Amino acid sequence: MEISEQVLLSLYRTMYKIRYYEETLGKIYYEGKSPIFDISAGPIPGELHLSSGQESSAVGVCAHLKPEDAVVGTHRIHHFAIAKGVDLRAMTAEIFGKRTGLSAGKGGHMHLFDPKVNFSCSGIVGASFPQAVGVGIAAKQQGADYIAVAVGGEGAANQGTFHESLNLAALWKLPVIFVIEDNSWAISVPKDKSTSLSRNSERAKAYGIPGVYVDGKDVVAVYEVAKEAVDRARNGEGPSLIEIKVYRLRGHFEGDAQIYRSKEDLEKAMNNDPVKYLEKQLLDRNLVSEEELQNLQKAIMAEIDEIIEYARQSEYPEEHEALENVFIGGE
Repeated sequence: MEISEQVLLSLYRTMYKIRYYEETLGKIYYEGKSPIFDISAGPIPGELHLSSGQESSAVGVCAHLKPEDAVVGTHRIHHFAIAKGVDLRAMTAEIFGKRTGLSAGKGGHMHLFDPKVNFSCSGIVGASFPQAVGVGIAAKQQGADYIAVAVGGEGAANQGTFHESLNLAALWKLPVIFVIEDNSWAISVPKDKSTSLSRNSERAKAYGIPGVYVDGKDVVAVYEVAKEAVDRARNGEGPSLIEIKVYRLRGHFEGDAQIYRSKEDLEKAMNNDPVKYLEKQLLDRNLVSEEELQNLQKAIMAEIDEIIEYARQSEYPEEHEALENVFIGGE
């Protein structure tokens, strides 16, 4: 597949935006959390799962999606949110717990919802799969051409929700794409200690649907595989399973000492950085000069810095708002 210079630059722009955003949040997260690490302290309290190193999966897939297409994610999902076009100012305010956030500061970074671009996520492992199937059912009943993408990690692929969802989507030929991001670690458990198969993409055979494995080091490869799956879903040919090998550059969560990872594993992740890989391709093919690349990066950094400052300056919710817009079950 021939990919234009314009598309390549667009892919890089979004990948760099994600990387700078995540790394900047990573620095801010530790403010107020030393000398003794206090997870409740600082401008971003609670857990924070960052997607540095996994940018290619989100950018390669979302490049083919429309606003009406749904993306249902998991706990490590900022990259898909940005690639899908979630309101980044409101999303950042939400992560900071501010009233200008997507959910008025009540959801935090694992519960981001933007109905304008049909994006949602949850901290529950494996929850994205049945929810995306629900969207697929709605699309088929309405005779519409929108599709759903469910995102999960390789650990989530061992959940019952994954297999039940694959079965129903295949049986009813639903327009759903299942994306498994294999970063080799389910928190601290290596894949070979939890999964009987080396590749989750092989599980697609049991449900009679296409299953593809792709190396996320190369966003172009992800882009090409994703296009086939999206076209298949829109044409009424049913679901697909895409397993993307990604390389997590940070801990499972911020504050994770990563004592379970070897030095070699961390070095391997650094050597398979998808942002640097694409950057080298652009320079080697003379699609962009060093100066042009730096100017592009500076513009992105300025944009993100302004957004983060907006989140910092936004107000926190008032105490009396705690129970507003919250469902409370009765007897």
